[in-house]
Amino acid sequence: MTSEEIRPATAADVPAVRSVTDAAYQPYIERVGVVPQPMEADHAADVAAGKVFVTGDPVVGLVVVEERADHLFLDSIAVRPDAHGTGVGRRLLHFVDARARALGLPEVRLYTNAMMWENQKIYPKYGYEVVERRIDGPYDRVHYRKRLR
Repeated sequence: MTSEEIRPATAADVPAVRSVTDAAYQPYIERVGVVPQPMEADHAADVAAGKVFVTGDPVVGLVVVEERADHLFLDSIAVRPDAHGTGVGRRLLHFVDARARALGLPEVRLYTNAMMWENQKIYPKYGYEVVERRIDGPYDRVHYRKRLR
């Protein structure tokens, strides 16, 4: 596998999935005031369910996606901090679009915490539009969608 490829995660990848997710979301704990939901995910179950796709050897980035009736839900995207700015996130977002199209789904949806303002600058650059801002329990979330053409 080249470092550019994105592949389904396997059980052997679970420790790397946990490590990359924790490294990506750890900086937000203090700012948000709670542990970001991706850090509390059952990574082994998500991998076993075929929801996790990884890139890099060793793993430097990943997405967790879930097929829904009318869209692909991007549950989490994580890039190891030392790989920021290298195009990993861009490749992962393009992969999510391609995955949705392959599944015949017309759009991708995601949300991010309102305190993760970096993300609110990134997603619109990739065609995402804000749908709403909503409080979900302890989380103040900005919901996005991207309609695929």
